Amino acid sequence: MLHSRVEGEGKPLLIIHGFLGMSDNWKTLGGQYAEKGYQVHVIDMRNHGKSFHSEEFDYSAMVQDIYDYCLYYKLEKIDVIGHSMGGKASMFFAVAHPEMLDRLVIADIGPKYYRPHHQDILAGLNAVDFSMKPGRSDVEDILKKYIDDFGTRQFLMKNLYWKEPGHLDFRFNLKVLTDKIENIGAALPEGSVYDGPVLFLRGDRSNYIKDEDFEMIHNHFPKAIIKDIKNAGHWLHAENPKDFLTETLEFLTA
Repeated sequence: MLHSRVEGEGKPLLIIHGFLGMSDNWKTLGGQYAEKGYQVHVIDMRNHGKSFHSEEFDYSAMVQDIYDYCLYYKLEKIDVIGHSMGGKASMFFAVAHPEMLDRLVIADIGPKYYRPHHQDILAGLNAVDFSMKPGRSDVEDILKKYIDDFGTRQFLMKNLYWKEPGHLDFRFNLKVLTDKIENIGAALPEGSVYDGPVLFLRGDRSNYIKDEDFEMIHNHFPKAIIKDIKNAGHWLHAENPKDFLTETLEFLTA
């Protein structure tokens, strides 16, 4: 069963993080949705956070994980917010189990195929040799050689934990995520359609969803609404959480 943090009472709202992320990235926003009357389930996907590690890692497996999670907690007619990889998993879930969904928010990812583009990040992560027992500052020094952006390094560093006294490690299953990186970019199958209400949010500084992608989005999601979050890149929920919260609540409560 997927690990999660459950907070609040009311309509179930699942929040699904992106590649190399975890539920802790959504702690503040999760609490704010709970305050607005939702039972918020912030999930760690397989091979991420505190959830189980598995050699199997593709959207088919992720959809089954979400389905099993909903059955376990007896969740029906859920709302879902998914970012990046979590957004793509949410799309696959929507077309597979439309009867379980009410409203869907997709954050900065489209249904199209994406070529692998995390090579520098994965190279940096794989350059860390935990058998040498590096400290947190040592890990960051290694990542600096591969990853210029401070925010991205800090995002990745949140995955560090003390596996045992004096021995750090990453929570995510780095070997499988590296080996199966091609699966993350998979496109939604041609002809698959979800006819429920969907909000696509894109960062106005991000290039993950382009104007020319709108037609494909509407082919898969005929009722899709597409909006921009200003002053935000791919991590739009972290870069402009105020507008992200406003837009999502306006849609979810419509």
